[in-house]
Amino acid sequence: MIYDEIGYEVADAIATITLNRPERLNAFTLEMAHQLIAAFDEADADDSVRVVIVTGAGRGFCAGADLERGASTFDKDAHGDVEGFGEVDGVPRDAGGAVSLRIAASRKIVIGAFNGPAVGVGVTMTLPMDIRIAAETAKFGFVFARRGIVPEAASTWFLPRIVGISRAVEWVATGRVFDAAEALAGGLVSRVVPPDELIPVARSIAREIADNTSAVSVAVSRQLLWGMLGSPTPWDAHREDSRALLRLGAGPDAMEGVLAFLQKRPADFPGRVSTDYPPDVPPFPGRP
Repeated sequence: MIYDEIGYEVADAIATITLNRPERLNAFTLEMAHQLIAAFDEADADDSVRVVIVTGAGRGFCAGADLERGASTFDKDAHGDVEGFGEVDGVPRDAGGAVSLRIAASRKIVIGAFNGPAVGVGVTMTLPMDIRIAAETAKFGFVFARRGIVPEAASTWFLPRIVGISRAVEWVATGRVFDAAEALAGGLVSRVVPPDELIPVARSIAREIADNTSAVSVAVSRQLLWGMLGSPTPWDAHREDSRALLRLGAGPDAMEGVLAFLQKRPADFPGRVSTDYPPDVPPFPGRP
């Protein structure tokens, strides 16, 4: 795919995806959705990529859906089946949900770096990202009720699990825009940093992962952590942990990890996600 609404570059084991419509505050379009999905496909297929950073060009992260179609922007009947994301139970899938569920399925750690305003789908599609950090100038808003619609991008599943039901309902029901300090207090982001430190901090976290960990271990751990959020019992986690430990514990990465520790040297893990990922790890998100 030719990327013209996002940027995609790989350097030093880190893929950086940049929402790239700065003249529109990186407003979300159907084409951007398709390009984001393609970029995550590309990152997952590339064993040289260990971490994905997502940020925005210019002064905004993402201003939400592009409203250039006017009053009928959210009326699927008015525009026909133009999105190309298929259906779920006979209902056309929302584009934000197609993106967020693709991010959720990533086998690489995903870091969201909010350089500016993130509202509507500009924040909901980031909820499946593993780590979210914000510049002090970032702002957030779940503004759907102020547009006469409901949250999308599967955010009614993700948001309460991340920030708790009370905070989620307050933000969604009021639709108000709030600052990075409130996002940090509510657990939406894990760090708030000065604007000029945002990408360096994101890259520092990414480097810590890329330089010191097994790609296969991280990929399996990520899937299990997210996948167990919906489990009613820790016995499900116990079963899947045990199965993964059985497979990975006998593999070359575990041997290298132990030897590196005993020999007091950096580990050089030989495992590759494309070839060594265990086939029986329950996929997340599992499709009904």
